[in-house]
Amino acid sequence: MSLFSDNIRQLRIKKGISQEKLAQNLLITRGRYVKYEDGSSEPPYDILKKISYYFHVSIDVLLSIDVQKIPIDDLLKLGDNRILLPITVDPQGENIIEIIPHKARAGYASGYADPEFIENLQHISLPFLRNGKFRAFPVEGDSMPPHKEGSFIVGQYVERLGDVMDGKTYIIVTKSEGIVYKRLNKNGKNALMLHSDNTVYLPYQVKASEILEIWEYACSIATKEFTPDDLSTESLKDMVRELRREIREVGNKIA
Repeated sequence: MSLFSDNIRQLRIKKGISQEKLAQNLLITRGRYVKYEDGSSEPPYDILKKISYYFHVSIDVLLSIDVQKIPIDDLLKLGDNRILLPITVDPQGENIIEIIPHKARAGYASGYADPEFIENLQHISLPFLRNGKFRAFPVEGDSMPPHKEGSFIVGQYVERLGDVMDGKTYIIVTKSEGIVYKRLNKNGKNALMLHSDNTVYLPYQVKASEILEIWEYACSIATKEFTPDDLSTESLKDMVRELRREIREVGNKIA
């Protein structure tokens, strides 16, 4: 038997329904369903999607995670996409914030839906962040001042692309780039424009199909103190204005 067949069998038993009843809900014959559960046949995409919707478990989880090893009831149920997001809670049932360490940053795009990956992360609790699902992500590079490399951005999970607000900052997890922290603007229904506050970095577009997760900025945790040499936002703007002025002057002389 495959992991998938074991999973749907366990989920069916947990739900307390017969193979016949489940097959009826999937609009297929019992004989066809039995082949999926005993591992002698694999369902086509349309049936796999129906099974995912019926159990309210993502296809990723059905195919790659042993559901007997995770507390299904403790996973976060999302909206119309009908998937499950792994979360962790403390002994009192309070939501806690998982911290993605710098060393795990590169692997997050492949481990974000793996409950075992999430379970092994360190975590904290902040009394002013209670309503919602929060996660802390490491900052790399200098594209989003004043946040320094080594700091952490705590984000609140965004369920729908339509909830993104133009001009606000978000952690975006994409298939190709992994974790990035940018200021977002909607670019039609199926894409976002990502902007860096450091204007040295040019804006770029990401298609909705490339986005795995979006987390809205909630707070930040600095791990290094600021020094008098750190550029303020205003001084950075002044520098950019001066650089643009010098470029224009050079251009005028060439012309």
